[in-house]
Amino acid sequence: MRVLIVEDEVRLAASVARGLQADGIYADLAHDGRDGLWRAREGNLDAIVLDIMLPGMNGYDMCRTLRAEEIWTPILLLTAKGGEFDEVEGLELGADDYLRKPFSHAVLSARLRALARRGKSPRPTSLEVGDLELDPGTRHCSRRGKKITLTPREYSVLEVLMRRSPEVLTKDEILLSAWGMDFEGDPNIVEVYIGYLRRKIDKPFAVNSVRTVRGAGYQVVA
Repeated sequence: MRVLIVEDEVRLAASVARGLQADGIYADLAHDGRDGLWRAREGNLDAIVLDIMLPGMNGYDMCRTLRAEEIWTPILLLTAKGGEFDEVEGLELGADDYLRKPFSHAVLSARLRALARRGKSPRPTSLEVGDLELDPGTRHCSRRGKKITLTPREYSVLEVLMRRSPEVLTKDEILLSAWGMDFEGDPNIVEVYIGYLRRKIDKPFAVNSVRTVRGAGYQVVA
C-alpha cells in the first residue's frame, strides 16, 4: 500500500511516515500544496493524507482541484482539534474522511486501510439513487423533483448511505461517518434516524428505498 502525506510540519510528516512504514504502508512526502498536487497527479497512490493549512496551495484547493480533474484517490484530511467547520468544508469538497490532531498512528493506519479498500471509484458531488437526489454542495435533497427538507443529522446519515449505495452499512459504520469517532451515546440512535428518513423520503412517495438487512445493517437502493 502506498500513500502520500502532504504536511508542512517536517518533523510531524517524517514521524507519520515512519509509523506507517512500520505497519507496512509506504509513504511519500510533500511539504507544500503545489508539490503535493503534482505528486497526487503523477503517483499511483492508494490514499492521500492531507493537511489543510499548507503553503503554496491549501488543502481545500488541492482537494477541489483533484476532484475537478476526476482523480478519485481517497483523501483523509488532518484537521485541528475542534475544527468542525474544517471537516464539513473538506468533506463537501470531496474528501473521504478526517482525523483530528493529535492522533495515534494505529488509528491513522486503520483509517487509511479502510479508505484503500473503498478504492478509487468516482464519487461525484451530486448523488443519485434511482429518483432520489442529494447535492452535498447545496445540501439539497429531492425525489421526483419535490424538495425534501432534512435536519443536518438526517442529511449526514442519508449521504453516507447514498455514497455507498447499494452497499449494506453496519450501524458502527454509519455512526462513524455521521456522528464521528467521539460519539459516546446509544448506538440505537441510528435506528431512530433511519425511521425519520423513511417517513420523509419513502413514505410520501410510496417507495421502499431505505432498507434494513437483518443482522447486517442498512442500505439505500433504487
